[in-house]
Amino acid sequence: MPNLTAHQSKEFTKILVLGDSGSGKTGSLASLVEAGYRLRIIDFDNKLDVLKQFVMRECPDGAHRVDYITLRDAYKMSPIGPVLSGPAKAFPTAMKLLDHWKTDVDLGPPKDWGPECVLVLDSLSRMSDAAYDFSETIMPATKTGQQDSRAVFYNAQTAVETAIATLTSDTFRTNVVVIAHVLYMEMPDGTFKGFPQAVGQKLSPRIPQYFPTTIMFQSKAGKRTIHTVSNALVDLVNPAPFKVEKTYPIETGMAEIFTALQGEPEAKKGKSK
Repeated sequence: MPNLTAHQSKEFTKILVLGDSGSGKTGSLASLVEAGYRLRIIDFDNKLDVLKQFVMRECPDGAHRVDYITLRDAYKMSPIGPVLSGPAKAFPTAMKLLDHWKTDVDLGPPKDWGPECVLVLDSLSRMSDAAYDFSETIMPATKTGQQDSRAVFYNAQTAVETAIATLTSDTFRTNVVVIAHVLYMEMPDGTFKGFPQAVGQKLSPRIPQYFPTTIMFQSKAGKRTIHTVSNALVDLVNPAPFKVEKTYPIETGMAEIFTALQGEPEAKKGKSK
């Protein structure tokens, strides 16, 4: 029987990153590259330009440590509005990569990458859109010739939740960062709460339950910061309140949070010797 000193949280970090558009979520990953981590990014947002700019400015020698694949289903215009142009491939391709990352290079199963790597989903919000598109294309029509929209939502929600459950399990032995936009929902008492934007409103409140760490990016008066303490609108989770600060600058915050949770990566230790 293991004791707490052997808990996997000492070795791997799983973080849910929340924030509105433009709050600095993607660009902040550059500090992890500078710290020596290898990043493998499944990019649903197609907004890695800012990450490239920061990496090339702050740590250009680390650019080779960032692998990515951009997944976005193609649409075309039609008389009824935008419709899928061909099959929905983004979500099933992502699931295949999460099982075994093989593109022009074979990086093996992500679950075995270890503590020197960080798997990034950017973002959960757009991955949820891709899951819905895929569910819609494979859902057979009912006897009336129409699709059951409730079944489409249910299948997409189940697929996304199962993926998140897998990534945050102790058998997935890799650091994980899931980036999500914030969906503000009205609660039964009339107040509003912020949750990660996912497939429909029923799934959004369940997503944070899978993460030991939830942080929030905020922009106020032109200053962008990372917060680890809950506020009136969003509940955050800090698993190490005696080590993790209440706020961090976005330029260095992600790396500092990783260091507080699990120490410096081996690559960084080697540089300091």
